Amino acid sequence: MTDFLNTWGLTAVIFVPLIGAAVMMLIPEREEETHKLIALLTSLLTLGFVAALMIEFDYGDAGTMQFVQDKGWIDVINSRYILGLDGISIPLLALTVLIVPSVIVYSWHHIPHPGNAKAFLILNLILETGMVGTFLAQDLILFFLFFEVVLLPMFFMIAVWGGEDRRYASLKFFLYTLFGSALMLLGFLALFFLAKDPVTGAALHTFDMRALTASAGSGIVHSTQLWIFAAMFIGFGVKVPIFPFHTWLPDAHTQAPTQGSVILAAVLLKLGTYGFLRIAIPILPGAATTWAPWIGLVAVIGIIYGGLACLAQTDMKRLIAFSSVAHMGFVMLAIATMTPFGFNAAIYGMVAHGLITGMLFFVAGSVKERFHTLDIKRLGGLLISVPKLGWILGIVTMASLGLPGLAGFWGEFPAILAAYNPANGLSPSIFRTFMVIAALGTVLAAGYLLWLYQRVGMGEPSEEFAADPGITDVNTREWLAWTPLLALIVVFGFLPGLIFNVTDPAVVQILDNCLQNADGCTAVAQSALGRG
Repeated sequence: MTDFLNTWGLTAVIFVPLIGAAVMMLIPEREEETHKLIALLTSLLTLGFVAALMIEFDYGDAGTMQFVQDKGWIDVINSRYILGLDGISIPLLALTVLIVPSVIVYSWHHIPHPGNAKAFLILNLILETGMVGTFLAQDLILFFLFFEVVLLPMFFMIAVWGGEDRRYASLKFFLYTLFGSALMLLGFLALFFLAKDPVTGAALHTFDMRALTASAGSGIVHSTQLWIFAAMFIGFGVKVPIFPFHTWLPDAHTQAPTQGSVILAAVLLKLGTYGFLRIAIPILPGAATTWAPWIGLVAVIGIIYGGLACLAQTDMKRLIAFSSVAHMGFVMLAIATMTPFGFNAAIYGMVAHGLITGMLFFVAGSVKERFHTLDIKRLGGLLISVPKLGWILGIVTMASLGLPGLAGFWGEFPAILAAYNPANGLSPSIFRTFMVIAALGTVLAAGYLLWLYQRVGMGEPSEEFAADPGITDVNTREWLAWTPLLALIVVFGFLPGLIFNVTDPAVVQILDNCLQNADGCTAVAQSALGRG
């Protein structure tokens, strides 16, 4: 088994979902239960492969790429099929392969109209291939391919199974993401032509992310680095999304089916933040240091803007969508500090947000199915009418606002703390101002989330729904889909080291490379955990 994992393990994780989708294409659409079973077994098999990889992973050497596959692919442009797994990618990989089977289990009796289970589940599996491949790719062209694979399935998921304004929302999502991706690709091409070996000074002419990270911008004048970083900043920033590239997100979330909203919030947004951590900052650390205050600025603007926008919402899903703008602002603030502590906080924040906001959208979907509305003014009294669903909403709401003992606390508090001591070369006064503004954002979060729970969960059920005998509480399928996510929200709240201990060696490795190889990058590569 070890030999197989070392040779083909990462390829299996990527392409098993695609193989499952291909098998489903051969089966008639009317065999709905068969399609559900194949989709579930495929996602569980993928989860099993990742579990095996996590067992075999050497956590003592988490800063080094493991299970590496490096094979020829497109020789004419010197692009190779390179995959690797380290401490940065493993938590996000695990999150992805957990979310997909949860979505499929939830979909068992929740296939949205039109009820084409075959096409709907195939799109979920193709999405899984794209998401997993993005977190494992170590070649820029391969990364770009997987990064773009997720675009069409999500477009069709919104356009076909979305709400009344699904066409507008899906087109806006597609155009925003496509525009950002085009600029990102231009940045990748510039790196291919301009990056040089830091020792010999020879042109690299490679898309190998390992070689480009080792070069750390060598041979590229600083002004050119700034433009290349700007292209990647927009490309990854649209996907996060950061202010002011966020406007597609509330529309996409509001119109998407529940499953699409869960995948979008839990995983797809992380492709952007992961791109900053894996590509933009390690490959161009000098430019990243110059850009860092501006990244911090748009991050805190997003935190405050997202919070204020939430207070103005009347639709439950739209409120949760704007809360993602705010929460991803904390992640971007942590990244902007250019410190190991900040990078660790960012990765933890990605995982925590994926679990918590994914659950919030699951709950919103179940509320919509039972009450046929997400209008906050029409809802109320969930603790009476559907008490189990009401308590689940309460727990996840508390996690989202950062209550200690739940995962959300470690997704926000370390990000704020990291801003107190940014990397050398960054202005402490500026980042401490950002820290104060971000702290005010947590007050806004408490306000809009407690307001949401007070209006939806508490009080008496409205007369409109009080006597409806068809409203039932959480069912078995929902428990099966949600229990792993709820358990991890609690476990990570009490044991944050389960993630920090894995990510820290890889984070230190990245920033140590910045220090050794890049002019103008002065981040101190010391263990964030060692700093307490």
